Amino acid sequence: MALLVYSLLAGLMFGLFYALVGLGLNLVFGVMRIVNLAHGDFLMLGAFGAYWAFTLLGLHPLWALLLEVAAFILLGFPLYHLLVPRLLRSRDPEMLSFVLFFGVSQVIEAVAIIAFGNTQRSIFAPVFGTQPVSLFGQTFPAAWAVSALVSLAAIAAVYVYLYRTRLGYATRAIMSNREEALTSGIRVHRLSALAFGIGLALAAAAGVLSPFMLGSIDPNMGVDITTAAFAIVIIGSLGNPLGTILGGLVYGLSLTLMQTYLSSWSAMVPYVLLLLILLVKPSGLLAREARHV
Repeated sequence: MALLVYSLLAGLMFGLFYALVGLGLNLVFGVMRIVNLAHGDFLMLGAFGAYWAFTLLGLHPLWALLLEVAAFILLGFPLYHLLVPRLLRSRDPEMLSFVLFFGVSQVIEAVAIIAFGNTQRSIFAPVFGTQPVSLFGQTFPAAWAVSALVSLAAIAAVYVYLYRTRLGYATRAIMSNREEALTSGIRVHRLSALAFGIGLALAAAAGVLSPFMLGSIDPNMGVDITTAAFAIVIIGSLGNPLGTILGGLVYGLSLTLMQTYLSSWSAMVPYVLLLLILLVKPSGLLAREARHV
């Protein structure tokens, strides 16, 4: 029983982290209807940014996270205007986005391998303290608890942005109907560029936390992260950013339970979940709510 309680609590912590992993991917799709196959690679860049900031400058990962969020939001504007408008003018932007961002992913990975090498790296976990966190009689690494709380704060910030700000209202109008939003005077491209930057920033934030939740980082991690992110957003509902919370929790709980009881099969979790959701409810568990965003 104690092992089950430990697995469930750990699953909730990992679920919040994985919700953050998928949130940026789902936000970008919800606003622009494009699939960012380089999502995991931007997360990887965020991870290495935190690693080098800590290793070379002694900068605490949480400070690195704040700096990276700002930097990746700013990076999103030129990347959006360079890549996205041409996609949106095409006949099939969703399919072309697969091809384009697959190429972006390959370029980022190749450059990262040249710059960082293939060696796995990690950040000394006690940066968050050596005292473990106790919950319901179970103890967990402090890094897990801090990462879960930071993930929850980031998710809450996205909620406040989407549902409590004027820019968020306009962004949701674009998500509902891009053409109507354009005719009503909303600056669609400016808000889409902001959403794209926020999506990259969320990936970078998850990247900063990934050495503590995943154990190590390397330039090849992007593909696996993108696969996991796809599983998460499809579980919750593709195009519904806040549905990613449910997807992340389901994914995190499934992963930790598999690692506890069937560890040799745990690598199959994202693929099994994808197959199950696509067979049972292809539109995702929260598809009905997605139509009212």
